[in-house]
Amino acid sequence: MPWGLDPRVSLRPEPFGALAYHFGTRRLSFLKSPALLDAVRALDGHPSARAACRASGLDGDELTRHEQALATLAARGMIVPRDVR
Repeated sequence: MPWGLDPRVSLRPEPFGALAYHFGTRRLSFLKSPALLDAVRALDGHPSARAACRASGLDGDELTRHEQALATLAARGMIVPRDVR
């Protein structure tokens, strides 16, 4: 399933990764690695979260850990399913 950053979410890059602020829910989330930030930024250009992670250079255990982080971001509404047209 294709995913994308919710349009109401702003990312602020930080040395540890990024802060994600959702203006609709007023929730703040921490992206705890620069690789996760790269994967989130790549979501719009790929057919799935896994493809975005792989395009960002993630594999193996690192891929599994970042997929879990993306699932948490989805549960919090930071990333949302993207329409495929």
